[in-house]
Amino acid sequence: MKIDLINEALNGLKVFEPEVYEDERGFFCEVYRKDHFTAAGITDEFVQDNHSKSARGVVRGLHFQWEPPMAKLMRVTQGEAFLVAVDIRIGSPSFGKWHGEFVSDKNRRLVYAPAGFARGFGVISETAEIQYKCTGIYNKNAEAGILWNDPAIGIEWPIIEPTLSAKDKVAPTLSEWLNDPRSKHFTY
Repeated sequence: MKIDLINEALNGLKVFEPEVYEDERGFFCEVYRKDHFTAAGITDEFVQDNHSKSARGVVRGLHFQWEPPMAKLMRVTQGEAFLVAVDIRIGSPSFGKWHGEFVSDKNRRLVYAPAGFARGFGVISETAEIQYKCTGIYNKNAEAGILWNDPAIGIEWPIIEPTLSAKDKVAPTLSEWLNDPRSKHFTY
């Protein structure tokens, strides 16, 4: 079994595609093997798994956590979603840049974004279930977000009028977050 690295879109962001064995009974694939990810340069220890389900048109994000810093390995187990990551590490060559990847239960891709990336997704199918491994335990007091449609970042979302949480509707832009003296920042 193998998990192929198919894209290194931004500084540290990686997209993987697992080898899938399919027959008349269904399919089997490995979605995480520490030795394969270590060979690809990912040595993080994942300590929490999350699973969410959302309806078509929902956009969640762009979210991150600074204490403890949290890397995520995301995949879609049902449906299709547009997974997005934005590099918010001051000093990174890809600071302020974004990458979006259409991930589905058909292509079975995985998107890894290290700590210091804001992440989110938009649901393309009727519903989608997203699962993600995290390197930090959730800490409500150390979470934040960047506005999903910050014009300075310029994410090309495939969703025109998204359904958003109250918190995501009023998240600061990247510039506002950087200039807020209460904000905790990531450095590269």
